[in-house]
Amino acid sequence: MSESEVLGRPSAGCAYIPHNVEIKRLADGTMRMTSRIPLDPVVEKTGVWLHHWARTAPDRVFIAERNGEDWREITYAQALSKVRSIGAALVTRGMGPDTPVAILSGNGVDHALLSYAAQYVGVPVVPLAEQYSLIPQAHARLAFVLDKIKPHLVFVEDAGQYAGALQLPELEGLEIVASKTDCAPCEVTSFQSLLEAEAGPELDAAYEAVKGNTLAKIFFTSGSSGDPKGVLTTQKMMCANQAQMASILPLLKVRPPKIVDWLPWNHVFGGSHNLNMMLAHGGSLYIDEGKPTAKDFGSSIENNRSQSGNIAFNVPVGFSMLVKAMEDDLELRRAYFNDLDLIFYAGASLPQDIWEKLERYAIEENGHLPLMISSWGMTETAPATLMLHEPIGRSGVIGVPLPGTEIKLIPDDDLRCELRVKGPNVMQGYYDDPAKTQESFDEDGFLITGDAVRFVNNETPEAGLAFDGRVSEDFKLTTGTWVHAGKLRLKVLEAMKGLVQDVVVCGHDRDAIGLFIFPKLASVKSANISDGAVTDPALQAEVEVVLRQMAAEATGSATRITRALILAEPPSLADHEITDKGSLNVRKIIMRRTTLLERLYDTNDPALIRV
Repeated sequence: MSESEVLGRPSAGCAYIPHNVEIKRLADGTMRMTSRIPLDPVVEKTGVWLHHWARTAPDRVFIAERNGEDWREITYAQALSKVRSIGAALVTRGMGPDTPVAILSGNGVDHALLSYAAQYVGVPVVPLAEQYSLIPQAHARLAFVLDKIKPHLVFVEDAGQYAGALQLPELEGLEIVASKTDCAPCEVTSFQSLLEAEAGPELDAAYEAVKGNTLAKIFFTSGSSGDPKGVLTTQKMMCANQAQMASILPLLKVRPPKIVDWLPWNHVFGGSHNLNMMLAHGGSLYIDEGKPTAKDFGSSIENNRSQSGNIAFNVPVGFSMLVKAMEDDLELRRAYFNDLDLIFYAGASLPQDIWEKLERYAIEENGHLPLMISSWGMTETAPATLMLHEPIGRSGVIGVPLPGTEIKLIPDDDLRCELRVKGPNVMQGYYDDPAKTQESFDEDGFLITGDAVRFVNNETPEAGLAFDGRVSEDFKLTTGTWVHAGKLRLKVLEAMKGLVQDVVVCGHDRDAIGLFIFPKLASVKSANISDGAVTDPALQAEVEVVLRQMAAEATGSATRITRALILAEPPSLADHEITDKGSLNVRKIIMRRTTLLERLYDTNDPALIRV
């Protein structure tokens, strides 16, 4: 099949393709679910996209970043030229499949050019969370990854800003490349020098040698269940995943997508899903250096005023902050919804009231609703595997399998199912970890995800699936009753909104469910702290009221919380109680705080809240 057939543009037509799935029910009670929609053709490698758009849309912006009040914009023709120069520089250094490039800094034009140049010549890229380098307490995690992958070259945007990390012993003797070299604590190579390399026959030979099974990236998971694991991400995984999404989202092929996006590239959502989607379809990505935090959200507002995307990707907290800002900012609202075709959220369920406000603002500003969807995926699945691709009018649904993907559903007694997946977008294994790789797949070759789902409508599979917590977080009480800890945690957080920062559901091999509570500082009024636990009569009374209300609605011991302890020490980044995504590492918290766990089940402890 020719390149033009793979990347051709259809005429404008259907705004969406309805769900169309097939379910097979096996004798052992499990189900297999697939899409009946044909899979679009799959290119062999990301370089095919780059060559195609440099030839057919050379002056279109591929990627841009802020440069003061203006934007530094790189067209497709410029991107290909720069990628080939950087690729030549890597080839000249003798780099290949066994000499990874570690990228320590966050999203940026130079980051993207280096990443695609490495992929162009078959050099694996390892994008790491910038907080590993910028937060001294996280340097141990950076050292762990560097020691594991042993990179040949390391990139940072600003050598002065990353000075602390660059002095780690794990980087001694390695070539450091920086876009900004001022105040570097060691010898560094200017990124500009890579752009001065001349492309020759060796570069073309390296490009031709890159195939679908060539390792493109190593994404490190956030370590929520232990040390980070390196997910081996091939060219085929990334290219197949874009074809899978294009198969069910015709709007991607009607006109070039454009996004203003902050999602970090060390995560697969931002770094593969979104970035590759722009390259695959000749789109434009304007890098939003802001984040959905009190400190950085102002930048996001200005960037969304400056550039109007036709697709919006975000996590629920980001959409929540946008909606709040739009209440009094009509200019932002008009710019955001002016040309919007698609709203896509992932990472958690979008609150229904936020969904409805987005719908209302869209109607008010441009007279029609964009397609509003979500998806499910993992770092190990490149990432999209299930996706909602028809209008549904409500939050919380993650959709149906993408074309080319097969899912296995293993029902339990509570009408929910353990989810396992197989497909061309699923990894073959973890970097240098055969034991973890082997235990991650079942006897039928399905990836064991650890997640649970349930049918939105048991009689109509096409209605899709909803996420229903983590099977791996579940535990049994001594009565043999299973506790769905992830699902229960979400209920607690909703019930205790304003009182707590987060909670850990405890009770493995105990006779009742208990809570570790990390309080919001504002909710602690008058506290005594004893050996890590907080005694605050006012806060304890408020928590007790909520727990009694929840207990009255509980259906049994699997949902009834009988005790809680307010913890004085917040989750520790240095001790890996927080993942790089900002979520709690439950296993580490419980292991590190065993004394407090015993106090949680000591009925005479003065800090204990009992109901």
